[in-house]
Amino acid sequence: MTSNELIDLELKFGAHNYHPLPVVLERGEGVYVWDVEGKRYFDFLSAYSAVNQGHCHPHIISALEKQSKMLTLTSRAFHNNVLGQYEEFITKLFKYDKVLPMNTGVEGGETANKLARKWGYLKKNIPEDKARIIFAKGNFWGRTLAAISSSDDPTSYKGFGPYMPGYSLIPYNDIPSLENELKDPNVCAFMVEPIQGEAGVVVPDNQYLSEVRRLCTKYNVLFIADEVQTGIARTGKMLACDHENVRPDILILGKALSGGVFPVSAVLCDDEIMMCIKPGEHGSTFGGNPLACKVAIAALEVVIKENLSDNAHKLGKLFRAKLSSFAANNSLISEIRGKGLLNAMVINDSPESSTAWDICIKLRDNGLLAKPTHGNIIRFAPPLIINDSQIEECCDIIKTTIANF
Repeated sequence: MTSNELIDLELKFGAHNYHPLPVVLERGEGVYVWDVEGKRYFDFLSAYSAVNQGHCHPHIISALEKQSKMLTLTSRAFHNNVLGQYEEFITKLFKYDKVLPMNTGVEGGETANKLARKWGYLKKNIPEDKARIIFAKGNFWGRTLAAISSSDDPTSYKGFGPYMPGYSLIPYNDIPSLENELKDPNVCAFMVEPIQGEAGVVVPDNQYLSEVRRLCTKYNVLFIADEVQTGIARTGKMLACDHENVRPDILILGKALSGGVFPVSAVLCDDEIMMCIKPGEHGSTFGGNPLACKVAIAALEVVIKENLSDNAHKLGKLFRAKLSSFAANNSLISEIRGKGLLNAMVINDSPESSTAWDICIKLRDNGLLAKPTHGNIIRFAPPLIINDSQIEECCDIIKTTIANF
């Protein structure tokens, strides 16, 4: 079937809850993907940073294939021989006492919220049903009812009320506003992305995370870091929090935790928080399944052995330098921003315009796949295995596309 035929098939039989770029992919390897007609593209979205290790990385696929022939799922009704090995591996790597394995990033966020509320009642002595969690405006951690209840984007929340109580919003990158909220003794947590990805790669001021850590400690509030998109080497460090050497009380991971081959997420924290949850109070049929555990170990091994954090740091600097130099003389671009290989180009047009979308169509025609977010922002996030010459080639594609637009 042709691309158009396959797109029509989706439109006829699938829900219209996404608006994909019109390209139909059938194969991926490394930094490249191919459509059904055989055209090759650079992937500059990486499945929203889930494919940090590159498409179909042989080490991860090998782990998947081997475990799939042994045991895939037991549920948590029984022990399995892989879960404990994975839990030891990931907790020692990120230096936490415990991990609670889940499947998707939004499940990780839900888990962190439940842990924070339970801790608030048991450890901080917050009155029953009075616990509050603070979020930053512009946040995005999924589309469950809890996640949209913390959103200030009408596209996410409008028409889905009533909303989750106990959530409050403050401006991102605003320490005075945060301190004002944390003074309330009923606040149990502040959940924040170190860099806001879906909002358009919004990078906070230097020392913002350090101040968040200081204030959360001062007011006995849990600092929850949503590193589902920024974690696993994407920003040039294993965690974006590592840029400021801060340690959140609860760490949420997902996406690249599996290298993009299986849904795997994780919530890490110390015993004082994790042990507030008792048997039967939280869980998932697929969470911690043997297949996911083997895949996650392999995915993290790739990041470590191939020094993907260093590569993201080095090539991210190169990418921003080249595009910033170009943008300085191009009125169509108002800003290039980012950290590591999580970057964005802000188009000098209103969010309601189609300019960013039209540019992404031209980028597709020229062999590079990216997608707009919030109307006038194009996010650029290639697999972290990309090399110098490939980055150079992609910068040329982007510059040529913009210059000829």
